Amino acid sequence: MAAVTFEEALACVIHRVTGGRPLPGVATVALEAAHGRVLAEPVLADRDFPAVDRSVRDGFAVEAADTPGRLRVVGEMRAGAAAAAAVGAGEAVEIMTGAPLPAGADAVVMVEHVRREGEMIEVPAAEPGQFISHQGEEARAGNALVPAGRRAGYVEIAALAAAGRTSVQVFVRPRVAILPTGDEVVEISAEPAPHQVRNSNAHALASQVRSAGGEPEVLPPARDEYASTRDLIARGLTADLLLLSGGVSAGKYDIVERVIAGFGAEFYFDRVLIQPGQPLVFGRVAKTFFFGLPGNPASTMVTFELFARAAVELLGGQSETALPLMLARLASDFRHKPGLTRFLPALLSADGAKVTPVAWHGSSDIPALARANAFLVADAARESWKAGELIRVLMR
Repeated sequence: MAAVTFEEALACVIHRVTGGRPLPGVATVALEAAHGRVLAEPVLADRDFPAVDRSVRDGFAVEAADTPGRLRVVGEMRAGAAAAAAVGAGEAVEIMTGAPLPAGADAVVMVEHVRREGEMIEVPAAEPGQFISHQGEEARAGNALVPAGRRAGYVEIAALAAAGRTSVQVFVRPRVAILPTGDEVVEISAEPAPHQVRNSNAHALASQVRSAGGEPEVLPPARDEYASTRDLIARGLTADLLLLSGGVSAGKYDIVERVIAGFGAEFYFDRVLIQPGQPLVFGRVAKTFFFGLPGNPASTMVTFELFARAAVELLGGQSETALPLMLARLASDFRHKPGLTRFLPALLSADGAKVTPVAWHGSSDIPALARANAFLVADAARESWKAGELIRVLMR
């Protein structure tokens, strides 16, 4: 297959998964368990928001036609109290933020702009509607406050609670099988020999899958021989998505593509013009999508974030997905060899304004990744940037 660009690969993943995903199952969960779940139904307003005309400032409710001038205070309205007082000609009602607007009033004057002497106040000119939130202006009863297909965060939880929802229907999380490969991989509790590495990729991927809304299932490492790899791939293909780590390069013992082809796989691409992560495989066997992620830790992590995260989110019922890209100014000059889109460890300042590349020694350098909090994105078509210039950053 011909290599594809970063943009082409991401578009391919979104197109294939969106068009070919099975319909996720649906479950009902309590409001307290809804955080992080993808809503399978819209959240509808059970009444007008707000339910009455209300003040958005502490001050005095008045009839705008009576201003400017001296008005007599005839009552008080507090938040949480039903509207009782009314405003007549030459009158005002003291009102608190959130309180219902009394009958006869059509404006609120902030308390800071009023001079009071006993029951009389001196008020400046007011416009009709000033500092009033009108009934239904936020949402009408029956309007969708949150659409289906949205991942529930704290704002969505607030909308559910405000609409009186104690439970909600959500999509069942997709099951994601994680299969590390390679004779060099040992369990993290082992004391590795110099030629061995601990199974960090599987644990990192499991964490990434959970953060994307999936349920990870870590399989035992597949050894670099056909039967072991075939049997474990067969187990992984019972999941909604299979992530293989390693075994997809051009080495003699990189057999993942050959083994999975034996299951009748359809391959969509097997090389992407990025670094790290060029030898990235994406395809499908029957109803299960799969990624063959390169085995070096940075390659595995980056390619998951760029491509597999979108697949997990879409398989979980999200209606859309997007990479968390932003712009920041370089703290120092930067250059790279054009031709590949590079995702390099970087340190983003606390205010998000500046980004500094982190020195690293290639895609196996986990300590450098741990010192970073983002990835600098170097465009394939550009060679250099000066300090102070804007460059894309992928949030971590």
